[in-house]
Amino acid sequence: MKRMTKETAAGLKSGAWGFVIGAVIAMILGFTWGGWVTASTASEMRDTAVLANQSDICVAQFMQAPNFKAEAKAFEATDSWKRDEFVQKGGWDKMPGEASANSVVSGPCAAGIAGQLKL
Repeated sequence: MKRMTKETAAGLKSGAWGFVIGAVIAMILGFTWGGWVTASTASEMRDTAVLANQSDICVAQFMQAPNFKAEAKAFEATDSWKRDEFVQKGGWDKMPGEASANSVVSGPCAAGIAGQLKL
């Protein structure tokens, strides 16, 4: 069995340090310019996208209600801080295929409806 020479040990040490430094640089570049995100950031991004999608569905359900004109007048007459309750009572924040409404959707939905009605 051969013994490791000083030159081989120094080369291995330099190679290991080069690997570590290269990995750190790759991570820094990936997270700053490469678009990499952590799991928690990805989860927040997903939740925001889902909420935006659900609030858009809620607004569409309100706009396509059979009695839209009456509901729009009632919505306009409702105080701005009570409009999310109005949406909840109307059931527009209930997503298709779900058993119950998601109360987190009603606030952004009310804001979207107000935007559509130009309030």
